[in-house]
Amino acid sequence: MARHEKIYNLFISHSWAYGDQYDGLIRLLNQGDIKYRDYSVPKGDPIHNAKNDKELYDAIKKQVSPSSVVIILAGVYASYSKWIDKEIKIAKTEFATAKPILAVEYWGAERTSRVVKENADKIVKWQTSSIVNAIKDLCK
Repeated sequence: MARHEKIYNLFISHSWAYGDQYDGLIRLLNQGDIKYRDYSVPKGDPIHNAKNDKELYDAIKKQVSPSSVVIILAGVYASYSKWIDKEIKIAKTEFATAKPILAVEYWGAERTSRVVKENADKIVKWQTSSIVNAIKDLCK
């Protein structure tokens, strides 16, 4: 009988979704022993032109809904992102069961976001095994 491999539904934060760190995280995930779906918002998605905060909030909630884990880079700039505040609030309060938050500390980051770390269910360093193991642990 064939064993079905679990597919992890991931929401990767908007705060860094289109930079080198996003691409780097995807490379790390692709190197790991994990199958996943990325529910992050595509770069050309109309969500980026949301008319107001409510429209933006609702659009983020729709993307987070099927996700098992919310991944946020714990860089200090995250403290200033209105997206991050919305993502944390949505993950923690908008569903019958809160979505776990995985904070990833980028290599060489001297300072990290207190807001992200205070709300994270797990905090890991920037390496494939740590990230993949944390996702698996948070989905048990």
